Amino acid sequence: MSTAETNGFHIRITGLVQGVGFRPFVWRVANELSLCGHIFNDGEGVLIEVLGDENAITHYTDTIRREAPPLSRIDSITLTPVFIDSAPTSFSITESVSSNVKTGCPPDAATCEDCRNELFDPADRHYQYPFLNCTNCGPRLSIIKTLPYDRASTTMADFPLCDTCAAEYQDPADRRFHAQPVACPDCGPTLWLEDNQGEKLVSSLPFTDIAMALADGKIVALKGLGGFHLVCDATNDTAVNTLRERKCRPHKAFALMMKDIEHAGQYVLLGEEEMALLTSPQAPVVLAPPCDDSAGATAPSGSQKTDKLSGWPLAKSIAPDTNRLGIMLPYTPIHLLLMDAVDFPLVMTSGNASGQPQAIDNEDARSQLCDIADVFVMHNRPIHNRVDDSVMQVLPNETGSRLQPLRLARGYAPLVLPLPEGFSTEHTILALGAELKNTFCMTQGSNAVISQHMGDLSDARTFDAWEQTLALYRDLYQFSPSQICCDLHPDYLSSGYARRCADEEDSPFRVDSPVSQIQHHHAHMAACMGDNGVPLSSENLLGICLDGTGLGTDGTLWGGEVLFGNYQQAERLGGLKPAPLPGGTQAILAPWRCLFGQLYSLLSEQDIRERVNAIPGLSKTLVSPTAATLAKMIDKQLNCPLSSSAGRLFDAVAALLGCYDNQISYEGQAAVALQKLAENGLLPAKPFTLKPDKEGHIDPGPMLLEMIDALEQGEDKANIAKGFHVSMAASFTCLAQNIQKQKHFRTVVLSGGVMQNSLLQGLLQQQLQQAGFTVLSHRRIPANDAGIAFGQALITLARTTPA
Repeated sequence: MSTAETNGFHIRITGLVQGVGFRPFVWRVANELSLCGHIFNDGEGVLIEVLGDENAITHYTDTIRREAPPLSRIDSITLTPVFIDSAPTSFSITESVSSNVKTGCPPDAATCEDCRNELFDPADRHYQYPFLNCTNCGPRLSIIKTLPYDRASTTMADFPLCDTCAAEYQDPADRRFHAQPVACPDCGPTLWLEDNQGEKLVSSLPFTDIAMALADGKIVALKGLGGFHLVCDATNDTAVNTLRERKCRPHKAFALMMKDIEHAGQYVLLGEEEMALLTSPQAPVVLAPPCDDSAGATAPSGSQKTDKLSGWPLAKSIAPDTNRLGIMLPYTPIHLLLMDAVDFPLVMTSGNASGQPQAIDNEDARSQLCDIADVFVMHNRPIHNRVDDSVMQVLPNETGSRLQPLRLARGYAPLVLPLPEGFSTEHTILALGAELKNTFCMTQGSNAVISQHMGDLSDARTFDAWEQTLALYRDLYQFSPSQICCDLHPDYLSSGYARRCADEEDSPFRVDSPVSQIQHHHAHMAACMGDNGVPLSSENLLGICLDGTGLGTDGTLWGGEVLFGNYQQAERLGGLKPAPLPGGTQAILAPWRCLFGQLYSLLSEQDIRERVNAIPGLSKTLVSPTAATLAKMIDKQLNCPLSSSAGRLFDAVAALLGCYDNQISYEGQAAVALQKLAENGLLPAKPFTLKPDKEGHIDPGPMLLEMIDALEQGEDKANIAKGFHVSMAASFTCLAQNIQKQKHFRTVVLSGGVMQNSLLQGLLQQQLQQAGFTVLSHRRIPANDAGIAFGQALITLARTTPA
């Protein structure tokens, strides 16, 4: 079309451009530049039809890209010259058009500064209204039912707007223009209190009453943005221990909510990156080291209960196993009003009974939490999608620091990542992820969409919620996969679901092609590659994948692996020497079994007895009738699978050093305690023997015997723990150097749940870099099994992409 035949442009913008204030922003820029046309949402993103010549429109799109709203993400802007018949005389926003949806669903966003100011302004009509929001903040994923993201497609559809809210909603110049959850006290949701019998409590000042209940040591169930929280006074030992007892969560760390950055700074050491995360629209839980006197310290002389904001000590049982505290700031009006009413930090943990998914509706909360909570804070804005709190930590690196996600959910999900260069955009892949810390992933066009954290699929209610969320994403994205992939382990529920999709005619994701089964650690490796944008055509690299367990291609349990390859294939070239796991999965919660399995591979029962009898604590387990039974099980190969798991080796060392009582209450507890111990230690005078042999096997046996010697000689346990971490890093660096002599590569990727141990990862990255390697680690998705689905999708897509 020649210039003479055109008088304007169609501007197609893709990315996260719905539900984030994008249309009113585009409208305002157009008016500032005196442009005429219109904009609407559709399944591709937004489409703008605008009059003007190329110079004017280029200036317009440059301004849009440069000044886009903070919650938006622009993936592409495409200009097409057109002739517009009925030339508009102004710029307008028109109704959304539903079509084949490829746009992203927006994440939930923390309350913005403007809304915070209104919340505490007595002259504002939203004063102290718990459901205040605008275009720049508030619920998104948690309330959406389908796309396009309009009010009728959310759980706010049952709350008709009052005249004042309707006027704001329809005014493009207003901050609440097309803010779908917009509401006020006259037309929006309401909040009330109940006791644990479901009876409403009369309360004219609900947040004052909640604060009084918390100050009295009560446990409160609070309905928030993406689910319920269980809340108590974080400085009250009795309240925290009561919550642990009722929730059946004896040891795992609790997250904390602080009033603001200044308040948080009384308890944890915050750098600029941590503060930026806490105050961001995502507002995740951030792990940070405590101040020296923040936990278990003596209360300041003369301090009263009302002085807690000045640094009253936390309850000793907040985070007993770790040197980190998980901190978040209030991110909804409900949390802001609550923190304004209390003068102490709060435990803010997921509202669920142990092992069950977080409660999201009122009836489920009454049923599930009635034996845990004393008081319930309810409201009538339905939560359609469960969205837990995200968790992040900041790690040092050679350029200063970097972000490491530990759990992605509220504020980040759905996470849309561009596919690395070279991948096919024609195929649609559904990757179902792992069993633990599950997420699923869909590839569509040039993007991968990763779900929020789903949890442990072995729990029936979690699996039901997982199926419902899969159906939601299918509908939101009008997604139909051409291929489905899952973990190699046939007994994972996600693997069974994949097989049903291929076998059953009425399956929600019916596919004609065979299910692709992806080896667990290859998926870890590919996930880290994709996280760093490694192109499909890149040269082979090395993957060090350390985690709990994953089924290997040889039928044994892997977990301390060194792989060489690319997205399409990976070859196992070395790793930890396998050892028996007496009792199989029982060893996960009784790590002394891991230690016994390691030692019995080296010594007889009598030798073990002689070596450990002099060490307090060890003889209680390793010299016992149960240990004798385990020896017979190993001899007869009864329920003693071989495993090369790094996670189980950490458990064994934790058992050796007495980091826990004989039984632990959650997977990884012993390793977390071992890291805490090591962070308090110095390097022992003599390094431990942990080196790869010619076949690439790293045998921990000699190191464990040297550790026993060190204990007998009175070496500080913290120093031994520190030496173990250093030895692990050195051994895998040595193995990488050995492999480099045989294979050509320069890059090493680090993945697997053990890589969330910041001490180990820091040491390993440092030693690898000193050896001349380029090291890639996770930066946008977790290193744990939450990244598996992304890796599965990339491997499957790589194998279907033409060379």
